Amino acid sequence: MVHKKRRMQVVIMVALAVLVAGSFTVYVNAASVGQAVGNVQLFDSNNNPGKYIPDLGRKVLTVFYVDPDSTYNESVRDALKAENLDKSKYRGMGVINLDDTWKPNSLVRTMIRKKERKFNSVILTDPSHILQKAWNLGNCNDKDVVIVIGKDRVVRYISNSKVSGAELQKLIGIVKAEMAK
Repeated sequence: MVHKKRRMQVVIMVALAVLVAGSFTVYVNAASVGQAVGNVQLFDSNNNPGKYIPDLGRKVLTVFYVDPDSTYNESVRDALKAENLDKSKYRGMGVINLDDTWKPNSLVRTMIRKKERKFNSVILTDPSHILQKAWNLGNCNDKDVVIVIGKDRVVRYISNSKVSGAELQKLIGIVKAEMAK
């Protein structure tokens, strides 16, 4: 009797595990080249929750996941802006990693709002490593991570180090190739 009861418990646990595993999204939350990513809820510059990454799955995206203490890939942002890419097919955007900075979040948000007005853009904030965990970005402290995502939500390029020279040209080539699809 005890053996039958234990076997039934195991069967139920296995069935629940299969059911739960089958309910997860098709997108693998791992930011490595060739992996698909899902959208996540972040915050806007006024700390309002529920903001998703705009145009994910509709346009080619370059997402800059930036610790405000590190901006070593600003040249990548400038280079992509200089390309005058078709905004109907491409979007570049920033997500600010608030959890790893020593600066007060209120100060960082004030700086973000100024940049949003100046560049007529949207910059999202991540106060608790939401994107970092969802996409398995690893340690992002003092990092300026660059991620290129195709319209199919597949990561085409990722770097958490300084991108320049031939590597920058490679990134731009990937963006243009994805836009041509």
